[in-house]
Amino acid sequence: MWHSLSVFTETGGKPPPAYLFVYGTLQPGDVRWHFLEPFVVDEGWADSAPGQVFDTGLGYPGAQFDSTSSSAVIGRTYALLESSISRCLEVLDAEEGTVGGDYCRIAITTAKGVRAWAYQYGGGLELTLIESGNWFER
Repeated sequence: MWHSLSVFTETGGKPPPAYLFVYGTLQPGDVRWHFLEPFVVDEGWADSAPGQVFDTGLGYPGAQFDSTSSSAVIGRTYALLESSISRCLEVLDAEEGTVGGDYCRIAITTAKGVRAWAYQYGGGLELTLIESGNWFER
């Protein structure tokens, strides 16, 4: 089933991010890493972003990012290959649009101060909070 995916490209006059923050199945070792792997510069780094992560009960998480949150979404940040950023985002937008949850791509600032794209859960599913903030520690 195809779901729509919104992209919020407002970047406050700054250039679009050249990084991607991932917190779930796009991480190495999980089922959708192969979609991202061809587009990354290197192994990335452990990072987090303010917000909360939830188990959707469907084999993938959803996150709500909130710059005022005292909770953290645990994940990794990757520099994207400059020559293929547009293609990378096209592929990932299409993939994120195939699952329920009304995900949207938004620009965030990670705990390490990196402006990055991230996929945020939009609604429509029953969620269970992952207290640790880490999809791999649910």
